[in-house]
Amino acid sequence: MRILIYAMGSAGDVHPFAGIGRALQARGHEVFVITSGYFEDVVRRAGLGFRPMGTIADFERVQADPHLWHPTKALPSIIRNAVDPSYELILGHARELHQPGRTLILASSLGWGALAVRELLGIPVATVHLAPSLFISAHRQPVLHGAPVPQAAPRWMKSLQWWAAGKVVDSHVLPNLNRFRRAQGLPPARGMLRHWHSPDRVIALFPDWFGPPQPDWPAQTRVTGFPLFDETGLRELPPDLEDFLANGEPPVVFTPGSAMSQGREFFRAAVDALKLSGRRGILLSRFTDTIPAELPEGVRHFSYIPFSQVLPRAAALVYHGGVGTCAQALRAGIPHLVQPMAHDQLDTLSRVRDLGVGDGLHPRHFKAQRIAPMLDRLLGDPALKARALEVSKRFDPAGWMEQTCRLVEALDPALPVTSEP
Repeated sequence: MRILIYAMGSAGDVHPFAGIGRALQARGHEVFVITSGYFEDVVRRAGLGFRPMGTIADFERVQADPHLWHPTKALPSIIRNAVDPSYELILGHARELHQPGRTLILASSLGWGALAVRELLGIPVATVHLAPSLFISAHRQPVLHGAPVPQAAPRWMKSLQWWAAGKVVDSHVLPNLNRFRRAQGLPPARGMLRHWHSPDRVIALFPDWFGPPQPDWPAQTRVTGFPLFDETGLRELPPDLEDFLANGEPPVVFTPGSAMSQGREFFRAAVDALKLSGRRGILLSRFTDTIPAELPEGVRHFSYIPFSQVLPRAAALVYHGGVGTCAQALRAGIPHLVQPMAHDQLDTLSRVRDLGVGDGLHPRHFKAQRIAPMLDRLLGDPALKARALEVSKRFDPAGWMEQTCRLVEALDPALPVTSEP
């Protein structure tokens, strides 16, 4: 088959699709990843076909918007600057690459243009969601910024909350989406919060013990597991990393996410907390201007290290709550300290707490005087560390990827339609 993968977002969003693409290509399929020009290098190093969906400058402009990390302003910023310009690009690449009878599409959560391609060209589409927060529910609901109804509330109240939230989402999404659809002769879309899932297949890339499926999720949803691609083997490790790791206690790793260009306060608090606690640390960010100019002995900055190459040798991870980063820390079996800012991050923290493997701090409380004692508590809790190790034993990366690939292959337009792959 020829498989087109539309991946929108930061490295945490694109990496999983590169991992799936490599696995599908190894099974004999032809794979094209359609994403920002910013990720062309990693896609090509992974050995996959590439088509640009926006330039490097476009990506950096979106990344520099301070609203990207605001709990309520992030969605309008992403829709305006990234999603709205994507519709024509998605359709254009599909028309170029489509081979009737042997093409299908994997679309990330915001790749709504792919659903229009499905209607126009008849290409099967699987919507791929990386986090449970992308499934609204009146049962175990996602924990999101600005959603006031508590988990223990009756289901009718949760449903009312999601109805109101859907109106807000529609107000940002539908005007430009429906202009695009009208220009293509398609009927208007409605109710995006409930209908942004492909009717062909929805693949949830997390295990059921992390995000248990709920009765009101779309019936075509299948839960597999974390993809865990982190560029291991595709780039060289920093030459002095091994010496640092080998010559001292396991460090605490701090990262606010690959796209966080405004992490100065995060890293300043990190360094001060490490001084207070007397611990060694690693600061991860490609934005060198966010790192304090003077780092104490025992604290190092690296632009990038694949998590699988450092977290198994770390004491703990302090991070923003991105689900891919969370998955790597769960696999490493170490404590988590989460500072959720926006997007799915508050929900990730809720699931870290459910698993009993960590805790979190609101951004306004992310100060050295709170970070240091929380690290002491997490690292001094034998029961928490035992739970983290137990969770790490639940990982089955090869089995999860096999299941994901089989679900994709079951959409082959040349196969007869069946009720279940």
